[in-house]
Amino acid sequence: MKADVMILQRSSFEHLNATRITATWGGVFFGLLSGVNHGIFEILQGSAPTSGLVFNAIGEAQRFWPGGTEPAFSLIPNYLVTGIVSIIVGLAIVVWSLWFLPTKHGRTVFLGLFILSFLVGGGMGQAFFFIPTWAFATRMGKPLTWWRKVLPRRTWPFLSKLWIVALVGAFITMSIALEMAIFGYYPGVSDVTTLENINMTFVFTAVFLNIVAFIAGFGQELRRMELES
Repeated sequence: MKADVMILQRSSFEHLNATRITATWGGVFFGLLSGVNHGIFEILQGSAPTSGLVFNAIGEAQRFWPGGTEPAFSLIPNYLVTGIVSIIVGLAIVVWSLWFLPTKHGRTVFLGLFILSFLVGGGMGQAFFFIPTWAFATRMGKPLTWWRKVLPRRTWPFLSKLWIVALVGAFITMSIALEMAIFGYYPGVSDVTTLENINMTFVFTAVFLNIVAFIAGFGQELRRMELES
């Protein structure tokens, strides 16, 4: 009985759609991280003109630590308005990622929403994540001919297991980086420069793990297609 359950669990895991799951998690996470997160702090600054096209989403009155500024860009010259629009676009990204990403023009709209988020105060750092995520999402439902040549068949089972580990790792490290960016808290550390360096380490680690998840995800997809053929 136990062996049957293990076989069923393994079979279910191997049939997961890596491209959709990875792209969806990226859209949901960064839709909330960029659009909603920045938008809330921009709204808290009230109906006041921004300090220019580039400004800090977290104002001095709302700041938890000196490094917690969250730079943003917006074509809307008002904190309150750009914050509201940023949240709306961020939530639209979440909804689109969950339900409409696989549609005919799903990936194009996905990219357009993130570009719009960038233009209305959703944050600047998100570009390092949403562009690769969009590029990965464009491979959804594709035969992955190039990756089939690059990734030997013998690596697919290993990559299939590595994919979910890297994806969870990316989520954890990016969550820690987000907490530090806003609150500036890391156990046992109070020096601002050290906190900034630790925060960037987590950000770069998240970028690395995202890339690993993308590559391993293609291995998972090739494995899934093989099993379903």
